[in-house]
Amino acid sequence: MKTTQKKLPKSQIELEFELTEEEFKKYVQTALEHLKKHVKVDGFREGKAPASMVEDKLKPEALLMEAGDLAVRESYLNYVKEQKMEPVGNPEISITKIAQGSEFVFKAVITILPDVELPDYKEIASKIKSNEISVTDEEVLDSINYLQKTRAKFTLKNAGAEKKDFVNITYQNKDINEGKVVQDKFILGEGGFMAGFEDAIVGMKDGEEKEINVKFPENSPRKDLAGKEALFKVKVISVQKMEVPEINDEFAKQMGAFDTLVALKESVKIGITTEKTEAEKQRKRGEILEKIAEKSKFEMPEAMVEHEKERLLEDLKKKISHQIKISFEEYLASIKKTEAEIKETYQKEAEKRLKGFLILRQIGINEKVEVSDAELDEEIEKSMKSYNLEHAGHNHAKIDKEQLKEYAKGVLFNEKVFKLLEN
Repeated sequence: MKTTQKKLPKSQIELEFELTEEEFKKYVQTALEHLKKHVKVDGFREGKAPASMVEDKLKPEALLMEAGDLAVRESYLNYVKEQKMEPVGNPEISITKIAQGSEFVFKAVITILPDVELPDYKEIASKIKSNEISVTDEEVLDSINYLQKTRAKFTLKNAGAEKKDFVNITYQNKDINEGKVVQDKFILGEGGFMAGFEDAIVGMKDGEEKEINVKFPENSPRKDLAGKEALFKVKVISVQKMEVPEINDEFAKQMGAFDTLVALKESVKIGITTEKTEAEKQRKRGEILEKIAEKSKFEMPEAMVEHEKERLLEDLKKKISHQIKISFEEYLASIKKTEAEIKETYQKEAEKRLKGFLILRQIGINEKVEVSDAELDEEIEKSMKSYNLEHAGHNHAKIDKEQLKEYAKGVLFNEKVFKLLEN
């Protein structure tokens, strides 16, 4: 078999395979053996007829296509394995010559991971410093106030709603959710609605309905509605008085193993510090990657960018389904965009993620970063424990062990590369 390579733009390679007449004849025979199991010849049980009689019954193009498929699959896979190539996705196959008693020629266009020319990444990383972490008393108090609300008691009111009451309402607007009724629950004055909306609910009682005129904010995510007048039909389902416990030592004891309010505040402060430290670590890593990317040189594989855009789109679909509870078609109608337009908005984000992946991978190769089996087993066990705790008591889909293994290996690999850069 003769094979030639031709380099194409955007990290693609065209491979041309030419099998001799004798080499292709093997695949024709294999195809005939395979097809005869499904061809009925009078006087013979299925699959037992002589090959020559089966061939007479078969359409010549059916036999050739079966032989071609077998030849393409085996020749391509063997070559890629021998050459230790890393193709991304499936190849684009085109058969250029196929006939009985002749050589067989086909082409395979593949996308490969590009060669990455890196700058002095260690020097770049050394110049990026961490920001100082601090936690204010106000931040601690905000968290304590949040905890206070989680321990609130609710009592139905017969009187009109007041600020700080917990209200359950429905509302309807022709430009939101295709004009369908939406139900919402929130603390009056803290619901995050547009200016004037919650003020208009003050004084309303259970079962009361009202039309409210407000204006969409100028910075509305819906550009077509920004600054426009809006009419909402609102109905109050229930009004509840919300009573929160006093913040003192007794309250601290209710929150866990804390004897005093001071101990609770100290624990909250540690928690916020941990969150901020993690956020700062991710910020710094993002900056390191960005600075290295600015001076790196490589071709952007278009097929990989498209795959990443698809993945981001699927993530959005899941988020809308689980959080907003509407179909993706309804979401598209509400923002007046097509799926293709949404997908296109992910171009820069997809390229950014792909750059990060390629750079970390190349640094790992340069620095001979490896993930041991023991490290991988430990990470998988940790992930499984976390998953089981999170889904305890719920039916959930079976975990794909191979997929989890690949994911865990990627996480550990990237962590090792980042630590190397940080140090």
